[in-house]
Amino acid sequence: MRTFDLSPLYRASVGFDQVADMMDRVLSKDGAQPTYPPYNIEKTDDDAYRISLAVAGFSEDELNVEVRENALIVSARKAPEDGDKTWLHRGIANRAFERRFQLADHVRVQGASHENGMLHIELAREVPEALKPRRIEIASLHQPALQAAE
Repeated sequence: MRTFDLSPLYRASVGFDQVADMMDRVLSKDGAQPTYPPYNIEKTDDDAYRISLAVAGFSEDELNVEVRENALIVSARKAPEDGDKTWLHRGIANRAFERRFQLADHVRVQGASHENGMLHIELAREVPEALKPRRIEIASLHQPALQAAE
């Protein structure tokens, strides 16, 4: 496994320690990432995204989507089945799961929908006006001094 030295990032920037910590967490994890349920992440516009999870067999009541501290957490728990069933083959996975997605600053969840066994979560990046680029006027030092009001 490769190791990356992120100390140059700390020397040349201010406020990116969270990004470096996240990269360190992701790069240091073993290859045993959960694969259930399968999902897609799609960029639908310049500042819009969609996460789609295959959640066949789960109803809306059994699914939970929440945002906590810049993390999107999708979980599901199947309601207990009533009665005794004798399975000859059970290949449909209805096991409980929890899937976490780290959200960048200013990425907000717009909504979620459940259709045909797919859970779609719509996200949008909303950059505040204060963080958008703005032009700064440059004052000239050679302007004549203002005369005092008499």
